[in-house]
Amino acid sequence: MDVDTLRSFIAFVDTGSFTRAAKQTFRTQSAISMQMKKLEEEAGHNLFVKEGRNLALTEQGQQLVSYARRILTLHDEALANFSSNRIQPPLVIGCPDDYAESVLPSVIEKIRTYLPELNIRIVCDCSTELRRKLDAGTVDIAILTRSPEAEEGYLIRHDSGVWVAGEAFEFKDSEAIPLILYEPDCKFHSSAIDGLEKQGRDYRILCSTASATAIKALLRKNLAISAMAVSSTDSQLVILEKNNLPQLPSVDIVMAIAPIPHALFGTHMAAKICQELFNAKDNQSSEY
Repeated sequence: MDVDTLRSFIAFVDTGSFTRAAKQTFRTQSAISMQMKKLEEEAGHNLFVKEGRNLALTEQGQQLVSYARRILTLHDEALANFSSNRIQPPLVIGCPDDYAESVLPSVIEKIRTYLPELNIRIVCDCSTELRRKLDAGTVDIAILTRSPEAEEGYLIRHDSGVWVAGEAFEFKDSEAIPLILYEPDCKFHSSAIDGLEKQGRDYRILCSTASATAIKALLRKNLAISAMAVSSTDSQLVILEKNNLPQLPSVDIVMAIAPIPHALFGTHMAAKICQELFNAKDNQSSEY
């Protein structure tokens, strides 16, 4: 099985879209379709099935995912081994601002353990924009939020949404609940609004921003409440548990790799680092 074809296959698995898979691999959709048809011929099975307007994987397609990831891991590991003595460009890491304090330092610490000479450049943006940058090849890896049922990327940790406020914030029954939220493309933004509307509670959005720093600074002034991942909170914020606020969704924090990876940071390195980070977080949680 051709490595480029397997990369296109995994790009579809991770993004759920032939359109994005085509963008990521710098091919046309028709070229991707031809690759997938050839892959089905080589496998001797149908790998895709129609579900409404979308394509999903058959049982054989799901089995191939495991093999494809292992083949790409070995391929990328071999390339990295023979590329280690060459001068390499910086590794460009994309990260949402809300994970810049809680997740990014641990990721970089692990990278430095294995690749101490590699220069790193960080690009902060929301998950939606970082996916576009992955598609365009302007970032090599990205730390993203995904739904727990999705296949995208390599799992770093499970997380859940919580309502938070400053230590002295007080609810006023006569006033609409003031909100400071991430941008509308954030999962917690839409879930917070939808949940409050279903409860019939009055609210007003004081502001929305992609900056976690701005949100936390405003919350500390006790101006409003917000919805964010547990890992994005800090000791100066209070998690609101007794105010009958709607439940927020669980999410996964993952590392996604550009389909054409950095010479020294391919799927093998991503899988190794993310597994270590997940195990470290899991062990830490079990101590409490």
